[in-house]
Amino acid sequence: MRMSVRAAIVLVAATLAASLLVTPATAAGEVITPGTPTITGTVQYEKTLTAVPGTWTPADVTFSYQWFRDGTAVGSDSPVNVTRKLASTNDIGTVYAVRVTATKDGSEPVAATSAPTRTVAKATMDNATRPTISGTPKYGSRLTGSSGTWSRKVDSFEYRWLRNDKPISGATGRHYTVAPSDVGAKIRFRVKAKRAGFSTETARSTAVTGQHVRGVRKVVTYRVITRGSISASLSTFKQQAQETYDDPRGWRAMGVKFKRVSKGGDFTLVLSQASKVPSFSSGCSSTYSCRVGRYVIINQTRWLKATPAWNAKGGSSRNYRHMVVNHETGHWFGKGHASCGGSGQLAPVMQQQSKGLAGCKINPWPKKSERHAPRYGW
Repeated sequence: MRMSVRAAIVLVAATLAASLLVTPATAAGEVITPGTPTITGTVQYEKTLTAVPGTWTPADVTFSYQWFRDGTAVGSDSPVNVTRKLASTNDIGTVYAVRVTATKDGSEPVAATSAPTRTVAKATMDNATRPTISGTPKYGSRLTGSSGTWSRKVDSFEYRWLRNDKPISGATGRHYTVAPSDVGAKIRFRVKAKRAGFSTETARSTAVTGQHVRGVRKVVTYRVITRGSISASLSTFKQQAQETYDDPRGWRAMGVKFKRVSKGGDFTLVLSQASKVPSFSSGCSSTYSCRVGRYVIINQTRWLKATPAWNAKGGSSRNYRHMVVNHETGHWFGKGHASCGGSGQLAPVMQQQSKGLAGCKINPWPKKSERHAPRYGW
């Protein structure tokens, strides 16, 4: 095993010091033959090292001990210094050696130095009881994480909420509000415990599963068709419409689950060429989307380009698609148009946001006050 540069320096320095004493004297006393000193114990902060002198002759010599940290003497050379407590954080990252000096009346003293230890490591602490999560993990609800208990006093904690074991951006406090992406995902609370001189230790809570605001009260089926010439991706239309229906911010919060079927269904979702929208009813316009009876009709031009009023407010294409599917499906639920509740407020999803905001802010999702279904009496 290769010795580190620091360990080699310690060994050379200590050996040179010992060489001044190791040569037996020519005095009348017995010649002292040195043993091989070693160090036992855990080389870790807050642990204790013990010097073991080895076997010397004669056996009745008296020992004294001088400890070296990175080649520099620490403490005194004394018979009582057989142990060394690694009590300072300055010990971390250093190496230790011990010089043992044997004396006997009438004999010259002799010294020998141990090999250096490995580098002193940080101490460790244990997580006695793992962190926990309190609160109901429903979308929009607030969760609180506990730190758990630890075997040593902790200086500070670092918190992080995890979604499917990956860090949630910005979620670094003890409290967390369940987000749309958490629904169906595993949520955990991770704690890192820190203490001076100790390794940072990590513990995680048991996972909880994110839930919708309400369980399924009603399954609504729908099928998808097209009318006219379609240039938009039909597979994208199907996928994104289902994402809208599954989102915990949408009509799913009423307890309704939407299931796409190949035929039949409770309603029909239509991706229609703009000029074909009026073919469903004279009340429909080629400019906007519409709902007629069981048909929820999405105007292809609006699907692809949104509307000038929406774009002027900086609305994204994806949020427009959420909004128009929610708005027209809301009509199928029996909901009429709503008005802006006041300047600066979020627009109701049943407001005609395609035409203008009237002082409200863009909002692609039903507001809490809109999430009821008079058709089914839920």
